[in-house]
Amino acid sequence: MAGIMVILDFDKTIIEVDSDNWVVDELGATDLFNELLPTMPWNSLMERMMKEMHAKGKTIEEIKDVLKRVPIHHRVVTAIKTAHALGCDLRIVSDANMFFIETILDHLGIRNCFSEINSNPSFINGDGRLIISPYVDFLTSPHGCNLCPPNMCKGMIIERIQANEGKKKIIYLGDGVGDFCPSLKLKEGDFMMPRKNFPVWKLICENRAILKAEIFEWIDGKELERILIGIIKKIKIEEANNEVQLLSAVDCKFETIPMVAHEAFPPPLRVHH
Repeated sequence: MAGIMVILDFDKTIIEVDSDNWVVDELGATDLFNELLPTMPWNSLMERMMKEMHAKGKTIEEIKDVLKRVPIHHRVVTAIKTAHALGCDLRIVSDANMFFIETILDHLGIRNCFSEINSNPSFINGDGRLIISPYVDFLTSPHGCNLCPPNMCKGMIIERIQANEGKKKIIYLGDGVGDFCPSLKLKEGDFMMPRKNFPVWKLICENRAILKAEIFEWIDGKELERILIGIIKKIKIEEANNEVQLLSAVDCKFETIPMVAHEAFPPPLRVHH
């Protein structure tokens, strides 16, 4: 079997809020954030906010505590665990950052369900401050996609995954404008699950004809679980049926080959690589 890959956005898909806004708001830095927002790209702004909050005495432990309180629909966690148990390859493609994502996944006990997390790099420096970097260095090596923010093109990440895992069927879940570009990279036989009434859903509704993937909208964690697991089971049934048909065809082929008593089989064909 080719296999199934489930690729999820993080903010407002796995969790119910934007993790950047959640941390800024919970740590009382909303006014400064709104003041600086018009002056720089979002990813650069979050790096600046970490610097400002550290200067005001906010610690990594306080950030972790805030992240552990992030709202999440409990059925999303169940869906992730079920998809993993069914043998799916789960990955995250998110414009949040690695520290926020891994802290939340570890707290929820589902970090080991994911084989890969693609997000903006982050690390804690020697002074105990969180440093956030762009996924793509847009000053020296811009990605050139006009659909995506300067620091990350999710479509390019999907293309890289497809090049390495081309035979797997992809189910992509997302909500934001940045999830529209990767939806255009999905192929026939893939599935796009946009969150209804969110920006990517509206873009898909306006541009339905240019998408090749089958589309299933969802509203909340309960629907996400029902639809996602339903798609996975549907794919698995189709793959099993195809395998049975292939085996049946092989059996029929052998039944039509006349066998002569005591006739030896020819030697196996040697394939030179």
